[in-house]
Amino acid sequence: MRTGAAAGHTGYYHEAILYDSDEHLLAVVLPFLLGGVEAGEPTLVGFGERNAELVRRALPAHSGVTFLPGGNVYARPTSAIRSYRKLLAEHVAEGAPQVRIVGELPTSAFGATWDWWARYESAINHAYDDFPLWSICAYNTRVAPEPVLADVARTHPRVAGPDGSHVPIGVYTEARSYLSEPRPMLLDPVQRTAPLVELTDPTPAQARAAVYAADRGQLPADDVEDLVVAVSETVTNALRHGLPPTRMRLWAGADRIVVAVSDGGDGPKDPFAGLLPATSASAGGLGMWISHQSCNHVALHRGPDAFTVRLTAGNPHFPV
Repeated sequence: MRTGAAAGHTGYYHEAILYDSDEHLLAVVLPFLLGGVEAGEPTLVGFGERNAELVRRALPAHSGVTFLPGGNVYARPTSAIRSYRKLLAEHVAEGAPQVRIVGELPTSAFGATWDWWARYESAINHAYDDFPLWSICAYNTRVAPEPVLADVARTHPRVAGPDGSHVPIGVYTEARSYLSEPRPMLLDPVQRTAPLVELTDPTPAQARAAVYAADRGQLPADDVEDLVVAVSETVTNALRHGLPPTRMRLWAGADRIVVAVSDGGDGPKDPFAGLLPATSASAGGLGMWISHQSCNHVALHRGPDAFTVRLTAGNPHFPV
């Protein structure tokens, strides 16, 4: 039987903390964690180093709370979804009636790559709904920009308060609707220069060759190979599932290679394309899934005349 605010709820109980002080954060997190331990539920913390230490010091010794290791869990949305689904499946297989997790994204996610993290926060309402999960996502309102907080409100069904409240958010938008909306694509500074490569209706082989030719040693060899695969898949999707013409442009900077592939279609019909494993290769979902796992950032944009996928290998962060 599930406990706490999620008692009686089927599937994923997804909340946010919008906190403005350490005291505010602890007032929500400590009862959540200690309540989970008391109920015998797997209770986990997925915070960065600073907040993890804050919570660890506030908990009693040998509290029974598990602190997840950092590293690459939040390197890409797809890796986060894959890791958490595996973790949840293991706990449920061991008989857990509910799993509690409190976590946070790194502050680097709030900049140029926020678009795919906003998509992640929306998609997990569906991706984790197979499990009796109660999770709280922490956002520091002193750090997160207003556009980020606006997306947080639309992707979390409720907010957990320091007074023990769990308040529904009036602007919450169901995942399929949210993910189907067009999102702006921030222009990478390298795109303000003339592209090194501009091809119309390239074959996948020509697209791969263009990426190899652009490599000047600014990226590790594995990153280049991953980008080659992603570009090949994206061009194949555009040629097979989009509308002509297919256009490929490539820019190279000191620490990254950026490739934009456009076609005259509307993009994939599946709103979860790229974030969740593809259910149908014929719809181009497999290529999107591979690209989201291979690149340091993937941005999608539906314009009035074209659908564009931008792939970044190397450092995807730039001032916004």
